[in-house]
Amino acid sequence: MQTTVSESIQLKTRELCEALVALPEFQSIRSRIDGFSEDTNARLLLAQLEEKGGELQQRQDSGLPITDLEIGSYENLRQRFLSEPVAAGFVAAREEMIGLQEGIMKHVAKTFELGRVPNPEDMGGSCGTGCGCH
Repeated sequence: MQTTVSESIQLKTRELCEALVALPEFQSIRSRIDGFSEDTNARLLLAQLEEKGGELQQRQDSGLPITDLEIGSYENLRQRFLSEPVAAGFVAAREEMIGLQEGIMKHVAKTFELGRVPNPEDMGGSCGTGCGCH
């Protein structure tokens, strides 16, 4: 019996995934993420930004002071990155994707908790677009 339940759950999960992929909002998110993946300059800027951020975090974790010059250098790099349309689109898309994932997970968790499909009131009312609760 457990195999049947597992297969059934796998089928429904696949159907959910197919429905998600078909959504125009999902396609928009994927398009911006894919566009970033294809943009060498934007990826290079992100790598530099992450490296600089890691260095500053390491200095802070070690109790070493961070100078205004170092902070300014990081902020300039961050602004350069975010001024690139492909990079800014990627950041927004990544935030939307995370929000969508969190909304879906919250909805599924609430379903397990309640033993039924939750309604908006169960989810704390309306919590915004892309939350997955309505």
